Amino acid sequence: MKVLFIGGTGVISTACTELAARSGIELFLLNRGARPAALPAGVQLLRADVQDAAQTTAALSGHRFDAVAQFIAYKPADIERDIALFCDITCQYLFISSASAYQRPAAHYLVTESTPLANPFWEYSRNKIACEERLIAEYRATGFPVTIVRPSLTYGRTMIPLALSSWQHPWSVPDRMLRGLPILVHGDGESLWQSTHNTDFAKGFLGLVGHQQAIGHAFHITTDEVLTWNQHYEGLGRVLGVKPKLVHMASESICRIEPRLSGGLFGDKASSVVLDNSKIKRFVPGYQATTTLQEGLREAVAWFGADPGRQTIDPEFNAMCDRLLAANAGQS
Repeated sequence: MKVLFIGGTGVISTACTELAARSGIELFLLNRGARPAALPAGVQLLRADVQDAAQTTAALSGHRFDAVAQFIAYKPADIERDIALFCDITCQYLFISSASAYQRPAAHYLVTESTPLANPFWEYSRNKIACEERLIAEYRATGFPVTIVRPSLTYGRTMIPLALSSWQHPWSVPDRMLRGLPILVHGDGESLWQSTHNTDFAKGFLGLVGHQQAIGHAFHITTDEVLTWNQHYEGLGRVLGVKPKLVHMASESICRIEPRLSGGLFGDKASSVVLDNSKIKRFVPGYQATTTLQEGLREAVAWFGADPGRQTIDPEFNAMCDRLLAANAGQS
């Protein structure tokens, strides 16, 4: 099977790339080659910026693919471009959307693929919804072979899955814990969440690649391990060998002081959400997430611990935490 990944070097796509290579798929990555990490054996790079139409058309010249997976499309304009690029050269187009596209706030705690798509809090999610709608319209009109995949919070060894953290500097929260500083947690920390290891996501995702019965369908792929946010932070503390000093603050208060956090909280993590994996298990028999959060946290802490150069700290994140903690103390 000949497959193209657009991107292929992010947290989610790296695990998919590695598993595809081990599975014997003839895999090509289309990206700018900006991340110099070595590709798995057998994976071929088509060097192009997908935003550059001429460059991309030249890179794709002469190729046809059994499947194309798009990891880095965020707006409807990206979809218009891809429909034109791939309508005649692939048998399946897999669009990586987001589970944050599902109804927020959730009307029912259990989320299935038929849960309405509506997120008034987060522009990122609304753009993903618009992308999905354009693709489904094209599928209905012309048969464009789309499969939609909605990851939730998916992490790997280079990322520590927390609700309030620094995306670019994930060691910032562990550093605070190790220094005995207070750790801010939204709400009472008891809302439910699923954090999925990227190697588990990859198992479900690769099962959909080339799966012709999956065309026209949408899927989410997560772990079945459902934990509170308190358990996420406490689990990290256990790996670090410390008892974290958790300080809880109402999400409304957090977002009033730091409005930029509204999308990630009210648009995603502030309320309990449990994603039902029955559909992916029907289409990919045997799919099962096997990496527990505790195992994933141990792997991530070990990776950061192996090289002090990876343990970068975000001073802006720390300053934000201190502002919020001070405000919360003033309200007590």
